[in-house]
Amino acid sequence: MERVIVVGAGVIGLTCAVRLLEAGHEVDILARDLPEETTSAVSAALWYPYRAAPEARVAAWGGAAFEAFARIAEENTSAGVRMRRGVELLGHDAVVPGWTGAVREFARLTDVPSPYVSGWRFTTPVADMSVYLPWLRARVDELGGTVTRMALGHLPRPEKGVVVNASGLGARRLADDSSVTPLRGQVVLVEQFGLEQWSLEDSVPTYVVPRERTVVVGGTAEEGEWSTQPEKDRARGLLDRAHDLLLRTGDPATADRLRRAEIVGHRVGLRPARPQVRLEEEHLDGVRVVHCYGHGGAGMTLSWGCADEVVTLVGG
Repeated sequence: MERVIVVGAGVIGLTCAVRLLEAGHEVDILARDLPEETTSAVSAALWYPYRAAPEARVAAWGGAAFEAFARIAEENTSAGVRMRRGVELLGHDAVVPGWTGAVREFARLTDVPSPYVSGWRFTTPVADMSVYLPWLRARVDELGGTVTRMALGHLPRPEKGVVVNASGLGARRLADDSSVTPLRGQVVLVEQFGLEQWSLEDSVPTYVVPRERTVVVGGTAEEGEWSTQPEKDRARGLLDRAHDLLLRTGDPATADRLRRAEIVGHRVGLRPARPQVRLEEEHLDGVRVVHCYGHGGAGMTLSWGCADEVVTLVGG
């Protein structure tokens, strides 16, 4: 078995580390940001392949991850993962995406509220990242792995072993990959007001995703923006759009409860956008590097499937 250094402690890095440890490897994580400080911590973490390509590989990774999350939801009640039903509304007559074969209880809507044109409902995993990321880190600890805060100027060059590059946006520098760019996302966290189902519409997108103690209201998709400071005007716009969405997918009482819910936080994350997810092996200065980054807005969605492939590439 190999000694593996995983660079990055977001959901991709942690999940890769867990799978590698389960396969018998010795694993150490090095990361500038600890799990609760990463973009993953900002995510609404609804299983949904957003801004990730190529389509066929994303469908395969996502399907494997869906099944892993379904098992976690059933077997590990402390992990912060639940299967939740919800509705997506679209402003165009959409073809059913290939990834819908992975979800449960999928059905096209027959009565689509104006001004939308089509939509569907389905059941999918939702991870409360304030619970799920600590659970993943605890799994790393339980399996004998380590997590160390370290700001790296370049990828490690160990004499033996393998490096897994799960550095997300950091791959711009660490892998000299300028095709990785920030896709800024801002969310508002409000107190949980009894919401059980998620709602999503495709134009920005706008989403309302329930957690155990909070509800995540989003979002934005700002290409090339690096600022991690929340913007007050944008936050008000998020809440207004979410209120309108709930009026159409739920009922006026639910929308009114959102309007009256206490705001408990504002967060910004920089998604690592790339034309395609990079998951491949490369040899750099005699070191085996397995790259796993560029997941756009689908880090959680693809995590377990990508981690399985990373284990295959690392080998035994």
